[in-house]
Formats: sequence, C-alpha cells, structure tokens
Amino acid sequence: MARTSRLAVPEPRRVPVRRRGGVRLLRWGVIGTIWGALALAAGLLWFAWDLPRPEAALDAARRPGMTLEDRSGRVFATFGDLVGESLRLPAVPHYLPAAVVAVEDRRFWSHPGIDVFGVARAMLTNIGAGRVVQGGSTITQQVAKTLFLTNARTLRRKVQEVLLSLWLEHSFSKQEILEIWLNRVYLGSGAWGVDAAARLYFGVSARHVSLWQAAVIAGLPRAPSRFNPRVNPSAAAARATEVLAAMVENGAISAAQAERAASEVAFPPHPSTAAAWYADWAAEQAARVLPQDQDAVLRTTLDQRIQGVVEARLDAMLVGPGAAAGVGQGAVVVLDATSGAVRAMVGGRDARESGFNRAVQARRQPGSSFKPFVWLAALEKGVRPDDMVLDAPVRVGGYSPANFEHRYLGEITVEEALAQSINTAAVRLMIEAGGPRAVGAVARRLGLSEQFPNNASLALGTSEVGLLELTAAYAAFFNGGVRVAPYAIESFRSGRHTVATGHALPEQVVDPADAAMMARMLAAVVRSGSGRAAAMPGASVAGKTGTTQDYRDAWFIGAVNGTVIGVWLGNDDNRPMRGVTGGSLPARLFGEIARAVKAE
Repeated sequence: MARTSRLAVPEPRRVPVRRRGGVRLLRWGVIGTIWGALALAAGLLWFAWDLPRPEAALDAARRPGMTLEDRSGRVFATFGDLVGESLRLPAVPHYLPAAVVAVEDRRFWSHPGIDVFGVARAMLTNIGAGRVVQGGSTITQQVAKTLFLTNARTLRRKVQEVLLSLWLEHSFSKQEILEIWLNRVYLGSGAWGVDAAARLYFGVSARHVSLWQAAVIAGLPRAPSRFNPRVNPSAAAARATEVLAAMVENGAISAAQAERAASEVAFPPHPSTAAAWYADWAAEQAARVLPQDQDAVLRTTLDQRIQGVVEARLDAMLVGPGAAAGVGQGAVVVLDATSGAVRAMVGGRDARESGFNRAVQARRQPGSSFKPFVWLAALEKGVRPDDMVLDAPVRVGGYSPANFEHRYLGEITVEEALAQSINTAAVRLMIEAGGPRAVGAVARRLGLSEQFPNNASLALGTSEVGLLELTAAYAAFFNGGVRVAPYAIESFRSGRHTVATGHALPEQVVDPADAAMMARMLAAVVRSGSGRAAAMPGASVAGKTGTTQDYRDAWFIGAVNGTVIGVWLGNDDNRPMRGVTGGSLPARLFGEIARAVKAE
C-alpha cells in the first residue's frame, strides 16, 4: 500500500486584538468624519440657504423720511425713516466713534467679528442677574443684523448673524464696518444713523456734536425708546453718564472730561404733542407735492410761539371754565389773512387720546357765524350798513325763526342787526339778496365747499362746515376781498435742491368796497354787539359769534392785525353745553390768543 504524502498547511496568523480594534476605530472614524462633514455642510446649507446677498448691504430699503420745520427753521416733527448725511470717520469728532466702541464693543479693534470673551461675560452677568441685562453682540454683529436680518431671537438667525459677521470682517476693514454702523444704526424717533439723530435731537450735524451729545447718541442703541431724549430726558442723561464712564474706563477720555461733559447735558425743549395736529395736516398736504421715495425737509408756515399760546390757552379753558360749563372739546385755527398761511392749529383736547382733528375733519353747524355771508350777499345787491332792516317776526313758508332772546327791536340798521346777531333780520336780508341759493353761492365763492340747504334756515347757519374752511373764508372780509386757501408748506428740500411749493394763489372774489363794509360791520360786533368779550384795548378787533341750538356748538371767528383766528367749542357726542354761547368762552379765548398775536 502506497504511502500518501501530507503537505504541511501553515496555520493562519492571528492579528492581535488591539490592532483589529484600531483598524475598526480608524474605519469608523473616517466614516464618521465624512458623515459629520456632510451633516455640517447640510446644516450650514440649511442656515445659509436664505441668506441675503451681502453685496446689497448698502442698498437696504427704507421708508422715505420727512422732516417738518417751522417758519424759522426749527424742526418740530418727523415722519418715516430719517437718514442724515453719510459720514466717514474723519468727518466726525474722534470722541463719537470712541463713545460707540467704549459702550457697545470695547474689543472691536482686536476681535475677528465675534467676541468670545464678551459673550462669556454677558452670559455670566445675565445668569447673576437672573435676566438679560447685557448683550454679547459685537458692532460687526449689529451691522450684520441691521443690514440683513430681523430681530427674531432664533438659533437660525443667530447662526446667520455669525456667518454674515465673518463675511463682513473679511470684506470690509474695521474702519468701514464702524462707518456702516454709524450711518445705519437705529437711534429712535425714526432716525437711522448718527447724523440723522444729531440733527433730530440737537439740531446740528454729527460733524459738530459735543462730547456729551456724542455720549447721548452712543447710549441710544441699547433702548432707543427708553433713552430717547425727546421722550425721557432724565433717562437719556443718565445713560449718557454711563457712556462717559465707559469711555474713561476704555481710556478714550479723562475723568475730568467726563465730569465736565456730564454737567453740560441739557436738551432743547421739544414741541408739545398738540403740534401733532398741525404736523399731520401738513404731512397730508406734503404728500401731494413731494417726489416719490425721496427724503425731504419741509419748511412750513407754523409759528411755534403762537402754537404754544393756542395750546396753553385752550387747555386752560377746557380744564377750567370749560369743564364747569360742560365743554369737552375745542379747536383753534390761526392763519394769515393775506396769504392763507396757517400759523397754528389745535384739533382737540389731547392729540395722544385721538387722532381726530376737529379743526379740519369735524363738520358742525356754525350758527350765527355763518351770517356774514348773508350780509355780504345783501351788500352785493345794493344794501348798505346804514340802511334799515325790520326786526320783527317773519315767516317763510312753514319756517318762522325767533331771536335768541325772544325780543324784537323794530327798525334797526343793517350794521346793528349784524352786531346784535338778529335772526329775523338775517332771514329778511337773505330774501333781499336773492334767497338761499344766492347766499350759498357767496359762501362757496369765499371758499366753503359744503352743500347748503335750499331753505330759509340757511340764514341762521344750519348747514355744516369745518373750522379751517370757515376761518379761511373770513379772510376775505379783512384783506380787501381776496379768497385764500389755507396751506402749510412753503418749500421743501430734497437732495441738494430747494423747491417752493405751489399753492392756490389768492383770488379777488369780493369787491374791495364791499369787503371794507363787512370789516366795518364785524368790528361793530366786537365793539358794541355779541362779541364784546373779544375786544382788546388799543387794537382793532372784528369778528362774529355763533351759537347753535341747545348750546351744542359755540364759535367765534375774527381778526386782529391781519391775522384771522377761528375758535370752536363743543362736545364730540353733540351733548349740549351749559349756557355757552359764541360771545362767552369762545370770544374770551379769541381775545387771549389775539393778545399774543398782537405782541408778535
């Protein structure tokens, strides 16, 4: 039997367990790295897919800004987003950017866009306080948020802010980033950028702000509303002191400079909220003349001295004798009789309570303050002030008016009939003038735009009119018979151009002789008639009272020194007042305002 030879088969080598584990770990590490990179890429893609184009950083859309100046050039109201001159760092005082860096981002010049130490400090401070009292955002992050993002507090937005901050640091120098911040940061009251804020709050360019003004501006971004010097001057001053202290700590100024600057903080007086009535009306007029989507500065006809007097006197009337007599609201208009330029306007008790402007929007019965249009219509038919008219009961169809005091004087002059506001005489004169259609045509010719009733009650002012229109219509009695249209805008500046605004030119609508006779008779109303409470020693005052049924409306429209003043008192719900006539509180209020106008 043959012997079978055996081949020796080597036994497989055994890989050490430690080496096998290392290979497996390396393999999973590579796999994990790949998947991690993919996950990171996916995450970045998710965070960045809707990022705005950074190249559009300086093209951010905003609302056009409108700044209103009074007739002397003082700013009294703003609308929209206000953006001043775009300034480079060398153009502003060195302490303005230094104040911003000291209080907003003290390591701005050294960090790469994200301040890790600042974030850690803010976290510790907030944990210790139990609430958010300090932020960790750098100036670069603030620029990223201002230019590109919303204020939403989400992880997505925060990561996008970091990504955009890194892009900003890569694409712009530190100086350029700070310039973007200075020109784009929101600083309250619609002001974007330090130049707009300096002009709004201090009336100067950011080129010329003082140290304390720079501190106020630098302190605004944390809470633009709370530290707004127009809204809360004491909080703004306290915040400025904090900014000055931060500047000392940062080595930007000395302690002595900070102390001196803090002692100089003094904010200019801000126009009261009642000027909002005039500002809103002026802004509506401006919308018709301004170029689209452009900032503009408007020079208006407002006289802030007269405006202040009107506000103070009306308020005192409403809280004093007006309250005792059941007067809840009032409105006043002051305008130039020659041009129609409105010098002051108050549309109610408090602009903060309601935006309804009773000087412009309300329509009320004028009562006897409508009678001058009847008298003018009669003059144009040949009647003269010294002619006689009968004060006795009269009936027109089914209408039979009575005098206010239910007594009759018999034959009196036309001038005396107006001075005493005789109702029966008004109806007789309207008939002589051609009836209600003729009187309505006269009123429309002088500027009233209402539809007037075609009946005898029109002579007693039963139609509804607005205070502003009625006051402007009276101007023709005192300027030689010229109709004027009330207006607010004299000119506007847009870009580098100043443009005079066009408004309705005064138009001769009444014979000067007839206008002179009307002025004479209206002066008799104040001298010896129903408007005696409006008289002023040493001044020629003329006007007319008006009272509606059950004392629901009380008016006085008159003139002094070429200025027409219209006053209305009443209640929004048409509730009767307690015995208030046009010759009482409205005439008194007219006199108080007229004395201030005469002193001009």
